[in-house]
Amino acid sequence: MQEDIGEEMPGLDLGIGSTWCSSTAEKRKQRRGESNSMACGTLMQDVLDKKFFGLLQARERMLRADPRRNGLEDGNRLQLTHLLLVAATAADANDISSAVDALHELYDRVSLHGDPIQRVAAYFIDGLAARLLTGRSPFYRTIMAHPTPEEEFSAFTQLYQASPYYQFAHFTANQAIIEAFEKEEMKNGRRLHVVDFDVSYGFQWPSLIQSLSDKATGSKPISLRIMGFGRSIEELKETETRLANFTKGCRNLIFEFEGLLTGSKSSDFKIEKDATLVVNLVFYLQNLRSSSEVYDTLMAIHSLNPSVVVLVGKEGSQSPQSFLSRFTESLHYYAAMFDSLNDCLPSGSVERLSIEKNHLGREIKTAMTNEEKEEEKHLMSERLDTWKRKMESFGFEEIKLSSTSVSQAKLLLKIKSHCSSLGHDGGAGGFRISERDEGRAISLGWQDRLLTTVSAWHCIRSPNHSPGCSL
Repeated sequence: MQEDIGEEMPGLDLGIGSTWCSSTAEKRKQRRGESNSMACGTLMQDVLDKKFFGLLQARERMLRADPRRNGLEDGNRLQLTHLLLVAATAADANDISSAVDALHELYDRVSLHGDPIQRVAAYFIDGLAARLLTGRSPFYRTIMAHPTPEEEFSAFTQLYQASPYYQFAHFTANQAIIEAFEKEEMKNGRRLHVVDFDVSYGFQWPSLIQSLSDKATGSKPISLRIMGFGRSIEELKETETRLANFTKGCRNLIFEFEGLLTGSKSSDFKIEKDATLVVNLVFYLQNLRSSSEVYDTLMAIHSLNPSVVVLVGKEGSQSPQSFLSRFTESLHYYAAMFDSLNDCLPSGSVERLSIEKNHLGREIKTAMTNEEKEEEKHLMSERLDTWKRKMESFGFEEIKLSSTSVSQAKLLLKIKSHCSSLGHDGGAGGFRISERDEGRAISLGWQDRLLTTVSAWHCIRSPNHSPGCSL
């Protein structure tokens, strides 16, 4: 069948972004002359095109595979992981032919409906395949097709409801915010001002709104103002509507939402005098593109002198520099995420497929292909201790989190235990809560893998950094 495909290949622009033939062509140019070299390069490109077209056919077969396709034995799981690393190594070395061969074999072993390792591998294979193509290729656009805004929202909502992943981050962050507000209640006029650097769909804030409403009375109302940054005006308006509708049922709470586009300057901030000011950095800093963006953000935050800065981030290894170390780290992280979904959703769940395809899978493929964001990948992989040093260098000091924060996090895991048995440590199934850094940080983990960490900070001195300093 592949021979028939090859006959159709001339004139088909796959858009392979590679210099795979360049070194060989140069050597042959020196030995045989330019004409022979060009002929060799054309022949090699034709062979590569045929291989890649066969790879795309293998991907189509994978997508059409029977949902009841059998899972893998333990030994085969190790082989699958090894083959993924072989493909990543070849892609990193720009050995496109070897990479395509490995990816072709991988597509025959994975399934979107199989074991967690088969499912997560399918998205990493897609990311590696797209990495070999240029953005102008129609096949790149097929592999990297974005879900619709409705599909993105649905997948996020489903993950939020099924897993403790986001709820842990939001509830723990909100507890630190509530405690900062209560600490200053005698001087803040019962006013709380939150600056959220990535408000997204606003799912973090209903629980905070409800907690403040429960504290408020007719004679002592509470004012909450949220300044949220978002990707688009439309998304910000939808978030504002969602939160405004929720607050209609909350008594004695004065609520205001102000939406700003991401990238707005700190001069656009309108800070209320004497109100408790909180900065919310939930999954934000690690998504910045460069150290200079981190510098600008933390300097702007320090200038606001907030009562507390809540920092939530994914856990990674110690700043892996190479693509292969980033690839391996990312594979381990998302393998834990996919495995945890087995504990949260029943087998064959449509919701699980939606979460993996339109949320987690999209993150994986984006990370594999965004070569222009090398520093971003570096940032995304950093651990708590790295961010601790970074925050301290900007004049922030970590705050010890309360026992209530820990108890609340463990209670959340018990509530989320509907699809699994309770662990001996109060966790649900493979999920667990870990206190770290002498109680100054709390992490959510899956089995032996830390997933995300929450910490809280306040300003104690001027930053050590000056413009242009390396982070």
